[in-house]
Amino acid sequence: MARHAADAPFLAAFRASEAPMVMTDPARPDNPIVFANDAFCRLTGYAAEDVLGRNCRFLQGPDTDPAAIAQVRDAVAQGESLRVDLLNYRKDGLPFWNAMTLSPVRDEAGSVRSYFAVLTDVTRTHRTERALMREKDALAQDLETRNRALQAALDQQTALLHEVDHRVKNNLQVISSLVLLKARRSRDAACRDVLRSMADRIGALATAHRLLYAVSDVARFDLRDFAADFAADLEAGIDPDRIALSVDVEAVAVPASMAAPLALLVHELAVNAVRHAFPGERHGRVAITARAEDASLILDIRDDGIGMPAQSENPEGFGRDLVGMLVRQLRGSLAVEDLNPGTHIHVVLPLETGR
Repeated sequence: MARHAADAPFLAAFRASEAPMVMTDPARPDNPIVFANDAFCRLTGYAAEDVLGRNCRFLQGPDTDPAAIAQVRDAVAQGESLRVDLLNYRKDGLPFWNAMTLSPVRDEAGSVRSYFAVLTDVTRTHRTERALMREKDALAQDLETRNRALQAALDQQTALLHEVDHRVKNNLQVISSLVLLKARRSRDAACRDVLRSMADRIGALATAHRLLYAVSDVARFDLRDFAADFAADLEAGIDPDRIALSVDVEAVAVPASMAAPLALLVHELAVNAVRHAFPGERHGRVAITARAEDASLILDIRDDGIGMPAQSENPEGFGRDLVGMLVRQLRGSLAVEDLNPGTHIHVVLPLETGR
């Protein structure tokens, strides 16, 4: 079998190796096997005389991947090395996965004189991989099923919360209408003012619930949307030639749990500035700004009116008490600065959801 005496040591090592090996001769028709060691015969179940003179394709079968076969054919045609997994078949017909390493052996002139192939039985590895793939597919299907169930539950919860917000908004509007009706019928001017203030506060709460109902994410409340609605209502009740109102609120999404107290706080501070900073025919400006900064909501309300010392003579004590209560409920802080003229209210509220 050996073409040179120098090949004898190599063939002896080849024969004794525990790794299944074959050698083919591309100079002969159909590149037949010219040597197969005992390990190859044990792996495939064929005797040496059964394989010598045959092309290695006799190990292939109905489920051998044509693409893998084409890789082997191309490597032989190009005289290149190759590492490929092939589904081969033993003599008894049992399939096994063969991780084959194919290498050309060249002579001194660089011509391919033979091909040398080492076979490794990786059947167990492939079985493990297939089992893992099946398990992965089963887990993916289970995850998809659970995700669909979770999404259905979330959709149902969202619909329920929307319905709750919708009903609360409607109920608040009814209450606001009843309070306004009572105010119109009252002959006491002070009583009418109190009732109208109460109706405005209820209206602010109704607006907050209406906005929660209008969006898909019921867990978040967009302060800018509320501020835009609230500012439009507030401007409708003031003389634009006497009081200028400006609103600059970033699109800050706060936890839904903050919606009601935050809406009431913005309402209370802004209305207090508009109603009490400019007594008589005094002209002025009110500016409302809000932004997110370092996990906090920064709310500022400035006016150039008569200032807090003068306003303190106004007996609207409930409004100040309500503001303090709301700031504490929101776990925030409030600072009042006398601008001389005017007042600056600075509120800092944490935006953490786990309150």
